[in-house]
Amino acid sequence: MGAVPETQHPELISVAHALADAAAAAVMPYFRADRLTTENKAADGRFDPVTEADRAAEAAMRTVLAERRPDDAVMGEEEAPRRGTSGLTWVLDPIDGTRAFMSGLPVWGTLIGLDAGQGPVLGMISQPYVGERFIGGLGQCALQRDGAAARPLRTRACADLAQATLFTTFPEIGSVAERQGFAEVSRRARLTRYGTDCYAYALLALGQIDLVIEAGLHSYDIQGPQAVVEAAGGRVTSWDGGPAHHGGRILASGDPALHEVVLEILSRVE
Repeated sequence: MGAVPETQHPELISVAHALADAAAAAVMPYFRADRLTTENKAADGRFDPVTEADRAAEAAMRTVLAERRPDDAVMGEEEAPRRGTSGLTWVLDPIDGTRAFMSGLPVWGTLIGLDAGQGPVLGMISQPYVGERFIGGLGQCALQRDGAAARPLRTRACADLAQATLFTTFPEIGSVAERQGFAEVSRRARLTRYGTDCYAYALLALGQIDLVIEAGLHSYDIQGPQAVVEAAGGRVTSWDGGPAHHGGRILASGDPALHEVVLEILSRVE
């Protein structure tokens, strides 16, 4: 499908906000609550948690889409995909950063992406606890905070890896080879920080940091953040420079020149 007619933009943006509202209402009663039911989805000894809050938030968002966009497809982390006929797919991660959520850290977020067939055309990173929504695409590119004027998003210039700030979620990123590739970039960067999940992409779009490198992502992990970063002037690709919206190994940069420098390192990883 590709481009979305401009006449549809207001409705789609309104739906994205409605999805964020629904997710926030479902999830906030569980955050820093006395008890939170958690299960481990992994069967190989790893810890891949899902909570009752994840499931409640996705169910709430799917209810909104069933009412307002019944012809659109839906892809989410916790439930089976729903087919559509419109050519548009809503890509949902109810809580990106479940480990942070269950630990009481406010760096998790709800991710909303709208894929028009060739990748996301609209994305949102919503953090209801701190009252922030980062939105990008369909003419939008802003940080919207409760009770404050919208702040435009813009990535910052930084073409020199030696001056760059790099974020990732886990120090033990991916496979042995992927860890070695990341370590080479980290060794050459000025500063490396860990553990911010989707909030790293929000900070990249806000011009606070320069790079995000991850591996093993799914579509629902990246489509919302990708749209936000790209609307803010950044670049998001796979480690070999290909499309990022299917997930996998992800490189996001604020400066296109820096992106090429880091691609030269990461593209050698087998």
